Formats: sequence, structure tokens, C-alpha cells
Amino acid sequence: MTAPRWTAACLAAAISAALLAGCAAGSARPKPAELPPNVAVIGVQQAWSARYSAVDFPLQVATAGNRVVLATGNGTVVTLDAATGGEVARASLGEPLSAGVGSDGRLSAVVTRGNEVVALDGGTTLWRYKLKSQSYTAPLVAGGRVFVLNADRTLTGLDGRTGRLLWTVQRPVEPLVLRQEGLLMAVGNTLVAGLSGRMVGVDPDTGNIRWEVPVASARGTNDVERLVDLVGGVARQGSVVCARAFQTAVGCVDAGTGNLGWSKAADGGTGLAGDGETVFGTESDGKVMAWRASDGDRVWLSERLRWRVLTAPLALGRSVILGDSTGLVHMLSRTDGAPLNRLTTDGSGVAATPVAAANTLVVVTRAGGVFGFRPE
Repeated sequence: MTAPRWTAACLAAAISAALLAGCAAGSARPKPAELPPNVAVIGVQQAWSARYSAVDFPLQVATAGNRVVLATGNGTVVTLDAATGGEVARASLGEPLSAGVGSDGRLSAVVTRGNEVVALDGGTTLWRYKLKSQSYTAPLVAGGRVFVLNADRTLTGLDGRTGRLLWTVQRPVEPLVLRQEGLLMAVGNTLVAGLSGRMVGVDPDTGNIRWEVPVASARGTNDVERLVDLVGGVARQGSVVCARAFQTAVGCVDAGTGNLGWSKAADGGTGLAGDGETVFGTESDGKVMAWRASDGDRVWLSERLRWRVLTAPLALGRSVILGDSTGLVHMLSRTDGAPLNRLTTDGSGVAATPVAAANTLVVVTRAGGVFGFRPE
């Protein structure tokens, strides 16, 4: 997603608050890099588009087969056929959202700003569960259960059919947490979550912690400098999960054994993507980076998109695909970061990491535009 970026001054102003409400990446940010004329090395055309209301929360777009599930800030949750852009289902909750969407293709889940988890079957609300604190991470729907990671890094397991509480894992509350998606995913029969700077493997049936590995260690002398939350969006190959600790490090962990493969210093705030051989990500200043998956050595660096406020990447075919704050979608070569194509949307900024389904690249914008692109 297009994560908020905070300067040290911005963060310092928020220390007294329980959450970072999100200092905008505005006033002190350098001018975005000028872009040369687009040369379409890979032919891509817009196949369809749709329009919904604005997206003003950390959206994660879910994919299941040929369908994508997305939501808007006012509580509309929509399932689309990725091939045509046609609506399959719609639910209107009538209240603003703080996180979503998680889906297994049948059951979907979001979190409202009133701190309620809402489970949906298509356009029908199945149940609601009241959380004790806010969440900015889309619920994980897997194995007939719904898992929720709160902003205070409380982890909760709920029954998917009834919403009944199964278990809760709670850690000491951090002085500061990020108002963006955290790490929450399933790897085999292990629930993998980010709790502060540690990647944690949890038994999904009991909530018992199987292992935990520090991807980054807190540094500095104040709460701002010691903020090392793991952010959502990972590069995964088999049981190996590579993740980012906010503005601190990038590292890979074997979720089967709980062993750290490598960790490298990195100054970014959004998630990663990968293809088994290479891990891709962006730095806070817009540099696009590629690391070798086996040992973390740098493969290439591109400065073409500096200061353009990029989403986390999507690795698709020959390309690494990123959206920016002006609504452009950039396709770079996985081999060396060279530009392959540049796509336009509605100019309002890309709201979430692009996703792929039914041979279609799906992009959602801040203004609520949804665009489907396909190879020519």
C-alpha cells in the first residue's frame, strides 16, 4: 500500500499520542524525480475500470482465484471479477473502515473505525466482534478462522463461522506503533505475525508461540528511534519469508524452523515482493532496491522514481510493479530495474499495492478508481 512516510520531526510531535496519526509526507519532501517520456517495452492496455468512493485507510486488496475483494473508506466491500471488472457481490456497512480486506474467497473480513471485526459472506454480514483497540491490518481469513493483528500488536484468533473468541496473544504495549498494515500471514500450519521487530510463529489452534526471531533490533535512545515494527507485504518462497522492519532492516526467516537467514540495514517503510531469487522493495526516498534472496546482497538499485511516494511492489512476469502518489503505475525490469512501461489511472494516487488475478493487473486509487490492465 502507499504507506505514510514520517520524518523524525513528524514522529517526535506524535510521541505523546498512543498512535501515530500520520504526519503527511508533504511539506519537507523534495520534488519528485522528473520522468522521461514513456517507452512501452512491454505492451499493456487498460481492459476495464470501475468507480467507488474514496479510500482513506490502509487498504489491502485480497485475491481469490479470478476475483478481487476491495473496500472503500465508507464501509463498502466489493467483490469483482478480475477478468471483466464486473461486480460479484457488494456489502455496504455504512460506517468507516480502518483495515481490510482479508478473504479466503468465500468469507471476507474488515475492521471498522469503531474497532469491530465484521465478517461477510458476499453481501451478507455474518457476525461482528468488538476489539479492545484499533487495527490497521487486514484480518487474515484462513482455515475456517479469522485472525486479527491490532495496532498495539495484540493477536486474536476468532471462529470464522460464529466470531467466537478462540485465543488472544498480548505483548507489552509499545509507546508508538504504525498506522499502517503489519505482518500477518499463514505459512503451512503456522500463523506468522510481526510483533514489534520480531517475526513470530504462532500455533493457529491455540495461540501458543512456536518461535520468534528478531528481524531488527530497536536502536537509539527515544521511542521514535526505537520503532521497528514489521510491515505488511512480504517476499515468500516456500517456508522462507522476507519482511521489512520499518525504516530499519530487511530480513528473511525460515518459518518452518524459526531460523533467521539474513538481515540487512534498509531505510524503507513499505512491504516487499520477490520471485525466489530476488527480493524487491523501496526505500523512504523512492529508491527501488533488489536484494539477492539467498544472502541479502544487493543486486541492483534504481533512482528513477525518487521521492514519488511508492507503494510496496508486486513481482509479476518480467516486471516489478509499483504505484505512486500521482496515480502512475511503474513497471520495472526484475533483472536490472530498467523501465518497461508506465500506466496512468486517475491522478489521485495509488491506494494499495497492485494485485494480479485472471491475467489482469488490478490497481485501486485514493479517489476510489479501480483499473484493470492486461497484456496486449
